[in-house]
Amino acid sequence: MRFALVNNERCEASTGLAAFCPGCSQPMIAKCGTQRVWHWAHRGNRNCDPWWEPETAWHRAWKDQFPAGWQEVIRRDDAGEKHIADVRTENGLVIEFQHSHLPTQERVAREAFHQNLVWVVDGTRLKRDPSRFLEGRTFFRPTLMRSLFTTLFPEECFPFTWLNCDMPVFFDFEGIGTSNEMPKPNRRILWGLLPGRAEGHAAVVAVSRGAFLDAARKRAQIIPSQTIMKMIAVHLRRERVLAELDARSRAYALPPRRARPFRRRRRSRY
Repeated sequence: MRFALVNNERCEASTGLAAFCPGCSQPMIAKCGTQRVWHWAHRGNRNCDPWWEPETAWHRAWKDQFPAGWQEVIRRDDAGEKHIADVRTENGLVIEFQHSHLPTQERVAREAFHQNLVWVVDGTRLKRDPSRFLEGRTFFRPTLMRSLFTTLFPEECFPFTWLNCDMPVFFDFEGIGTSNEMPKPNRRILWGLLPGRAEGHAAVVAVSRGAFLDAARKRAQIIPSQTIMKMIAVHLRRERVLAELDARSRAYALPPRRARPFRRRRRSRY
């Protein structure tokens, strides 16, 4: 946890400070070592939010793109269940940064709890993931919109855990230690897998980091996923109908007439 309460004020971890958890009011310990980013931890092994994962330098670098007041926001539902959002903007958008493996059951629970949520996933966690994505990109089909693609095989690009999300998932293939296996222009782009399918096709959008951050700071949605998926579905249905009509017209077309062979006219002897 990045922030704890010191004299009822949110403070970052530092040696010699006594603090309390803003969620459960229990004492916190400042972890200020050299192996991990400085953070607060509960005494013992307890944690007041079971969804909380150890924070990495990758988490901290992303959080630093947003005001401190938007970070680690405590949220409660109508039943009193409480969780801490990595970032919650003033427009109500929750951004969760995920580095470690996430069980499907917990992913579904987080999406149901936060509702207006977007995931940012560390695409460099497993060494194979960046090169696997590049190989799977060969199945991408361009659409009428720039930087928007469809694919019948999203499993060739993205980890299985994230294929059936109800919220947009953006994969960060740059990470902290950049991989030489992926060209630099591709590392600077976030590749977003949109929720749902259109005529069996998944939709993938390429967004620059700057455009993503600008949208997150100003809008309640990074991208209008539902509108885009409906648009793609209409376009694919139209393509299918046209292909079927073309196939029928070919099937019922009369065979072309054979040209008569040219014969030289014999000259009369008279």
